[in-house]
Amino acid sequence: MSKDREFLWRRLHSLLGVVPVGLFLAFHLSLNFTAVGGEQAYNDATGVMELVPHSLLLLVEWVVIYIPLIFHAFYGIYIAFTATNNTKRFSTFRNWMFALQRFTGIFLVVFIAWHLFQTRIQKAFGEEVNFDMMQEIVNNPLMLAFYIVGILAATFHLANGLWSFLVSWGITQSKKSQQVATYITLAFFVVLSIVGVAAILAFV
Repeated sequence: MSKDREFLWRRLHSLLGVVPVGLFLAFHLSLNFTAVGGEQAYNDATGVMELVPHSLLLLVEWVVIYIPLIFHAFYGIYIAFTATNNTKRFSTFRNWMFALQRFTGIFLVVFIAWHLFQTRIQKAFGEEVNFDMMQEIVNNPLMLAFYIVGILAATFHLANGLWSFLVSWGITQSKKSQQVATYITLAFFVVLSIVGVAAILAFV
């Protein structure tokens, strides 16, 4: 692969990780957070999606979610197994973040595939995705732990990926701006993690 083409692929990978995949993750966790209000609140919130015509919803899901997610996931795996830590440009902390980014990315491929199997694929077979379905899934302590780890991996991957996006797209160039971005993305990780974990625990 030529350097110019690889540069463009990496830019596209970075962009799709934030828009639309990252935005969808924030929306998805926020929607799940309605479970904190109880079964009826969650079912009412998720039921709104049923008002959208099925063919239109399916088109939007593939164009906005699945295709960008598939590209981001598989090109991310390629990056994970070919990239090396940059000890000269970044600090030890940033190299640890880079290593965790690769690890969480690989883990998330497995987690998201399993989550889709338990929800979207089951829906295709006629099951209803509602509060009872999620409650049954996390009723197993091991599955609950798996989901909590998956949520934390996803929120970290997005928050740290957002930091990398700001650097790679030339938005934060100086060390000071990158340090400020570190604090902001860390706060974003904490807030989104609280929302996500609180949501999954609401089904217990």
